Amino acid sequence: MKQQKVNVSFEFFPPKNEGAISSLWNNINRLEPLKPRFISVTYGAGGSTRENTHDLVKQIKKKTNLQPAAHLTCINSTKEEIEFIANDYWISGIKHIVALRGDVPTHNNNVKSDFKYATDLISFLRKKHDFEITVSAYPEIHPDSNSIEQEYDVLKKKIDLGATKAITQFFFDVEYYFKFIDGAIKRGIKIPIIPGILPVTNCERTIEFAKKMNCKMPTKLKNMFKGLDSDQETRKLVAATIAYDQCDKLISGGVKDFHFYTLNRADLSFAICHILGVKPKADK
Repeated sequence: MKQQKVNVSFEFFPPKNEGAISSLWNNINRLEPLKPRFISVTYGAGGSTRENTHDLVKQIKKKTNLQPAAHLTCINSTKEEIEFIANDYWISGIKHIVALRGDVPTHNNNVKSDFKYATDLISFLRKKHDFEITVSAYPEIHPDSNSIEQEYDVLKKKIDLGATKAITQFFFDVEYYFKFIDGAIKRGIKIPIIPGILPVTNCERTIEFAKKMNCKMPTKLKNMFKGLDSDQETRKLVAATIAYDQCDKLISGGVKDFHFYTLNRADLSFAICHILGVKPKADK
């Protein structure tokens, strides 16, 4: 394989209990030598892990050489809450925010929020500090969108307000990504749009989540996992093969940056990066 320099970033979610903390740090330390561009930390549904996210982001900044990017959702939040979080991050040296709307609560009659959309959050953050702001993009159309045109309009507005790059929702058919990029270029959208890569560790769970996010999972891919429900090691090999093939096709199309949704498991992302030529680097 002709090796080509690629850049990577990784996404983690904060541990939900004490038992998961040690495992999480082992996974972060496993990927740190790959020198990722950044490492992002998510919120749980509805911002349920907000405090854990803040703590983890600040610990990563303090204990490692990694550059953390903090997910920040705004639905069901007041301006005072977001201002406090933004100021705390800035003072702590966290200068990169992944700005998102967040999931609208199922029973949203009592939602009291000063923000309706991610664009509201971006505008607010820009007035507070000079954050690097990353946003989301949806090659297969967000479930709440009416059309691909709406996706481009929203992305363009995010850029006009100050977003400097985007990360896509995960996808499996690379043609959706390339088609989305072509459309973005035609509309004058020039910021980097980094493909989000999800190594499939649990096929059934991924199928459920993909349906919710309007992501099409090819039948051929589903068939690769048939009969492997109790064979974790083979599932990992299949998952790494699928993700590598996806990345290889993207590289052939000119992509150089990848964002891996690790699900707090470093082994698959590490293996895929190794095949792509991203190897551990010694600190100078």
